[in-house]
Amino acid sequence: MGHSAAVWDFRAATEFTKDWNGIDQVVLRTPQGASARVSLHGAQVTSWRNEQGEELLFTSCKTLSKAPKAIRGGIPICFPQFGNCGSLELHGFARNKMWAIDENPPPLPPNDSSGKSFVDLLLRLSEEDVKCWPHSFEFRLRVSLTTDGDLTLISRVRNINAKPFSFSFAYHTYLLVSDISEIRVEGLETLDYLDNLSQKARVTEQGDAVTFESEVDRVYLSSPNIIAVLDHERKRTYIIRKEGLPDVAVWNPWEKKSKSMVDFGDEEYKQMLCVDGAVIEKPVNLKPGEEWTGRIQLSVVRSSFCSDRLGLDRSGI
Repeated sequence: MGHSAAVWDFRAATEFTKDWNGIDQVVLRTPQGASARVSLHGAQVTSWRNEQGEELLFTSCKTLSKAPKAIRGGIPICFPQFGNCGSLELHGFARNKMWAIDENPPPLPPNDSSGKSFVDLLLRLSEEDVKCWPHSFEFRLRVSLTTDGDLTLISRVRNINAKPFSFSFAYHTYLLVSDISEIRVEGLETLDYLDNLSQKARVTEQGDAVTFESEVDRVYLSSPNIIAVLDHERKRTYIIRKEGLPDVAVWNPWEKKSKSMVDFGDEEYKQMLCVDGAVIEKPVNLKPGEEWTGRIQLSVVRSSFCSDRLGLDRSGI
């Protein structure tokens, strides 16, 4: 891909390769064996593995996975629109565009640079794109992997236009789980949510955790900055820490909807759950020259435990 030796030295644990469709991708690795793959198509994280080589993100075996369509799984970037809440295509255009690697990224902060493998990707619209969304911006996404195997995504959107614009956003995170009927999501109890299965009706969560017995498509509002997804069968807990992302979208299509999706297996709903750090209810409004930052950090604890040990009522990162 014509990358200079300086870039390779700067990110010694970063590889540049191609996926099975010939699309450029970046592979981040740790000395302990954890890894993450990021496709330049959509700046989409398509794989995240722990030190034992176990995959932690779900990807459908039926994904179409050919440009311009996003892969069904991993972590698609929903921007500048989440879902169908605007005039653009579903979940916006960022996940369907080719991004560029920043050859000279800004350095990591001194307290954040130790042992991290990372890549910076940039999205800028073409003249054709501007006809659909007439706003000038720079979108920088930094994907990094710590020596402990934690995966961090930091999005920065800067308004380089002469007029303000607004957008919604989500890290549409497909977690790989053992059995959706055994999963608990903790940290969202007592919150209000918008139920997309009931015309976005506002409902208050009554359970001590979110559990799954049928299709779920919700946006939890004003959420804490730490969410836990407990997988009892695998004795594994995903911990999601977030900043600048007040909402959490939770989605599982269940059986009926799964059968209607051409890029999703009929039974695959049992092994996946989307828990998205997001800005949905109140879109971000950026004035000229302003920048918004949204950050998410994913980590895994090897045993299930109650969320009161996570301090879910405290700030995230």
